[in-house]
Amino acid sequence: MTRRPAGPNSRDGGRRGRPVALAPQAATSPKPPPPKPPAPKPPAPPADPDLVLMGEFGRAQGLHGEVRLKSFTADPQGIAGYNPLMTADGRALTLTEVRPAPGAATDMLIARVQGVAGRTAAEALNRLAVYVPRARLGTPEDSDEFFTTDLIGATAVDAAGTAVATVVAVPNYGGGDLLELRPAGGGATALLPFTQAFVPSLDLPARRIIVTLPEDFFEAPGPKPADDPG
Repeated sequence: MTRRPAGPNSRDGGRRGRPVALAPQAATSPKPPPPKPPAPKPPAPPADPDLVLMGEFGRAQGLHGEVRLKSFTADPQGIAGYNPLMTADGRALTLTEVRPAPGAATDMLIARVQGVAGRTAAEALNRLAVYVPRARLGTPEDSDEFFTTDLIGATAVDAAGTAVATVVAVPNYGGGDLLELRPAGGGATALLPFTQAFVPSLDLPARRIIVTLPEDFFEAPGPKPADDPG
């Protein structure tokens, strides 16, 4: 579950760091950048619409059966409190231990799964999404709380109703929830703070949200200005 803060936020959420400037002699024979790997797709929705997405396993961690787990619960480690978790094909999985993964992503965990021992078994969980029946979650306490799964896949439209993007993820790197948006015409994603200033209206039954995007939200960063001391 996630909450949309009401306060304004001055970050545009879509700009990325500028590349480091090269010395003049290093710029004479530039090499083309390596192709970027395709961005991972969000898990496909399960056949049962009453299942709510709670997390997704990643790569194996070490040699003894631990696995990385991206949690979509408000308290990331709280995902273990929803045991047993269900897979889209009906399997039940029980988390026996979770702890924060190294790094800045607060929603990334290291998990142990009952019955999973050894790296090979842990690798078999990679990209496996886990769910719980919606009835076990109750209902949000107020109008600004939402289930993350209801946001993922929603169409983002502007004030005129024109589709501008699709929500592909709802990450949180410690500074509040963000919406990862992919442009309607394709291309690289960008991050938008999930606040009322940038997301003034939601219609989750229709899988649609209204967003206010900065003018250059999806633009690639330009060259570093010559007078930039950074």
